[in-house]
Amino acid sequence: MTERDLKDLLDTEAARINSPSFISDDPVRFPRRYTDLRDIEISSLLTASIAWGNRKMICRDCDRMLALMDNQPYKYVMDEGYEDLPDGENIHRTFFTQHFKHFLRGLRSIYSRYGSLQEFGRAEAIASAELPSWKLVEGINRELREADAAGNSLASRCLPQNLATTALKRVNMALRWLVRNDGIVDMGVWDVLTPAQLYIPLDVHVGDVSRELGLLSRKADDRRSVIEVTDRLRRFNPADPVVYDFALFGIGMKL
Repeated sequence: MTERDLKDLLDTEAARINSPSFISDDPVRFPRRYTDLRDIEISSLLTASIAWGNRKMICRDCDRMLALMDNQPYKYVMDEGYEDLPDGENIHRTFFTQHFKHFLRGLRSIYSRYGSLQEFGRAEAIASAELPSWKLVEGINRELREADAAGNSLASRCLPQNLATTALKRVNMALRWLVRNDGIVDMGVWDVLTPAQLYIPLDVHVGDVSRELGLLSRKADDRRSVIEVTDRLRRFNPADPVVYDFALFGIGMKL
């Protein structure tokens, strides 16, 4: 396949999948419930963080998690409603209420001092970082540790800790929702980053499709592979490489 043919395929599939009909069966539907930036941010980060496995199960569990928060994420975080939850109750697969509480203690610390996750990202200078999402998670992990030092063992169930190697798929997906601004699926509520600075949310599925198309040479689905795939996609659309996340999803359904 020539580069021209590959670009045409990616553009066609991206346009086909990036449509309003995509929303109803995807976790992006949950942050789209809200209009307040803080609710959008919190629901984006939390729903993306448990978005692994079967999509139907993911959406069921995201719905249940937000119901625990009375469907008012920001208010629930700031009122510390999570402290009333017993440990040991399952939220999604290996993510339990004790992990949820650890996560929300850190988020409460961030929102108490910065007002929004975007302003926290600005304070962390993520826009000038080569890898903004990894820089953001480095900062959030620090806040989680400081807000709940006794819960360090819970951290890995909230966000990845191995930032030198992790593909950071779920956070890159959340940032796609928050930053991309074409007004179709993604919400585009942040201005601290531009779509050009985003990295592809790479999982096993996207990695396999990328290799099939010749976009990825490495075998591992890790940080280096995210960079490799995104750099290739930037050749086709420098201003918005992650629009091709939709294409790789669509093409994968056909393979």
